[in-house]
Amino acid sequence: MLEIKTTADAEVHSLRPRAAGVAIAEAAHRTGVSVHTLRYYERAGRVITTVDRTAGGWRRYHQHDLDWITICTKLRATGMPIKAIRRYAELVSAGHGNEHERLALLEAHRADVIAKLAQVQDNLKTIEHKIDVYRGRLAVGEADQLWAPDRSASAH
Repeated sequence: MLEIKTTADAEVHSLRPRAAGVAIAEAAHRTGVSVHTLRYYERAGRVITTVDRTAGGWRRYHQHDLDWITICTKLRATGMPIKAIRRYAELVSAGHGNEHERLALLEAHRADVIAKLAQVQDNLKTIEHKIDVYRGRLAVGEADQLWAPDRSASAH
């Protein structure tokens, strides 16, 4: 997982040639998010460093930007609220000294994901049971034993 480790790392980032990196369309392609989403991440405080710009003002994304976007996308895909992702980004951007808070945030999210997975697995068991019932009834020619509305009652 990418995190800026020291102030020196941030300084090296700012000294990088501005023409390096990839354009926003390529960054979108590589991360699997839309150009609109990349711009939103920047506005919403979900990035950990300022995205570089060319002399003409075009965004240039570097590997650490792409890695961070991927992390944010995975956190969001697993249900982490935007507010929590923003807080995590703030903590990472702030640098050393808040690692315990970062860890607590990630552990709380993991607990939420584990609980959601357990619920999905329970729901899957119900679906698998229904599939087994349908297969069994169809195999023995008893499809008429499956749930169906009583059409005769509604015809009256």
